Amino acid sequence: MVSKRLSREAGHRRKFLTIIDDTPECERAVAYASRRSKTTGGVLILLFVIDGAEFQHFLGVEAIMRQEATATAQSALNKFAALVRERHGIEPELVIREGTPAGEIHKLIEEDQDIAILVLAAGAAKEGPGPLVASVAGKAAAFPIPVTIVPYNLTDEDIDSLA
Repeated sequence: MVSKRLSREAGHRRKFLTIIDDTPECERAVAYASRRSKTTGGVLILLFVIDGAEFQHFLGVEAIMRQEATATAQSALNKFAALVRERHGIEPELVIREGTPAGEIHKLIEEDQDIAILVLAAGAAKEGPGPLVASVAGKAAAFPIPVTIVPYNLTDEDIDSLA
């Protein structure tokens, strides 16, 4: 059970959460979420989840690997934040977490009661829509807030007309 959402309370703003990763569809999710944030007066959160399991296999170089992963995450977040600022004139919140994507998304939603919408994008690969979208579709990993899934093939013009 998720805690009560506060995004409609006085002094709060609805937050749109999207995940930054190395998939091509990630950019479509950011485009939609940032446009939706701007048109509704909301806030955009960009979350990058570092897979902490990778470090456990290499104990001798764990700290170095963690630093490199954090630098990669920060670079990716900065790249998307710059795009959002340039295209929409809004300042996103940047968050880096370590763990599994689904687990860290759930934790962040529970911690920040203003997060009201999770925005993901479905990939166009023949393997399927992508691991996050597949996990959302599965019954065991249901998310406690509404999820918007953006088709990969939407253009910026399509997104502007929908968001």
